[in-house]
Amino acid sequence: MSLNAQKVLEKAAAYRDATAQNLSKIIKVPALSGTEKDRIALLKKLCEEAGFDEVKVDGLGNLLARVGSGPKKLVFDAHIDTVDTGDRSQWKLDPFSGLVKDGLVHGRGSSDQLGGAASMITAGRILSELKYSGRFSVWFSFTVMEEDCDGLCWKYLIEKEGFKPDFFVSTEPTSCRLYRGHRGRMEIEARFKGVSCHGSAPERGKSAAYMAAKAALAIEKLNTELKSDDDGFLGKGTITVSKVEVHGPSLCAVPDEGMIYMDRRLTWGETMELAVEQVRAAIAAAGVENAEVSVPNYDKPSWKGTVHAQELYFPTWKIPADSPLVQSGVEAHTALFGAAPTVDKWTFSTNGVAVCGRHKVPSIGFGPGDEAQAHAPNEITRVDDLEKCAAFYAALPYLLESRT
Repeated sequence: MSLNAQKVLEKAAAYRDATAQNLSKIIKVPALSGTEKDRIALLKKLCEEAGFDEVKVDGLGNLLARVGSGPKKLVFDAHIDTVDTGDRSQWKLDPFSGLVKDGLVHGRGSSDQLGGAASMITAGRILSELKYSGRFSVWFSFTVMEEDCDGLCWKYLIEKEGFKPDFFVSTEPTSCRLYRGHRGRMEIEARFKGVSCHGSAPERGKSAAYMAAKAALAIEKLNTELKSDDDGFLGKGTITVSKVEVHGPSLCAVPDEGMIYMDRRLTWGETMELAVEQVRAAIAAAGVENAEVSVPNYDKPSWKGTVHAQELYFPTWKIPADSPLVQSGVEAHTALFGAAPTVDKWTFSTNGVAVCGRHKVPSIGFGPGDEAQAHAPNEITRVDDLEKCAAFYAALPYLLESRT
């Protein structure tokens, strides 16, 4: 099938206000990881009203909506859980107001990443009205639990439901740029055992607090030693201590238990095993013996009560700039907007860690809103971005057909 770019643009413009209002409705139904039931119900209703060919909820609680019935799967994905609001005093408006004013939509999740979900619904409506019948079944996934455990939803879909895309588009915020990868990430925990004694004679014991302090400084040093990927596209790996805990018999005693928790970002070529060994070696070099270094597990139930446990490791991913999916994205952007997009990468992590990182499905990103708005107070997204993304999502299936 051939793309009628003008028709797609006209329909995206005609649904501009409806897209913004849908985003407003979604924002008004709060949904932290594991509590997405009501928001999924709303999204299901909105997809049904938009005329999708099929709308269903899977065993974990993800919502899947389809247009077309081609033999290959092209999936557009938005996670629909958000982080909490943080300090409410920093918000100028109710975080769940969903206010649409002066070309902006306000509220928690407007950029990260409910704007992508709203644009996806409009794109599905456009494809349905254009009677898309090409080589793709175009699926729109509204996925859960990403903020707690990015990629878990897609690990479940691929490994348990057998639902594996041929091509994948994340609608996380990219400021309407085209992204083709990002660093991976993992969480690492190191625990220390000391010997407690009365605080009046600390020389009798062995302080787990000092072990934790030495280990934390060793991690600070390790961060400066991590290297970039060979082509410099993703940049260097990083590591930081995000939490420190110590415990003892009382506040008048030397603590006998200590822990540091670390956030590790992985560039191309870095693995879970490498990162753990680096931490173990850095802590040992700082004079802390017998530290227990491990990758924690995530095993919280979804809103449907389903548990799909995994270690907190999320692989790095990227695809070549000349790959068919990236080039189809460039072509779609150029056909619609008269210029090639900026091609770049995310700083943060997305569901691409499972789809492309674990399961090697070609993946890109294109989404409304700015990455810097994620998790920040007074979060906003631009209505212009919503309209632009709806058009891009509707156009991509037509142009990808010619390259695959």
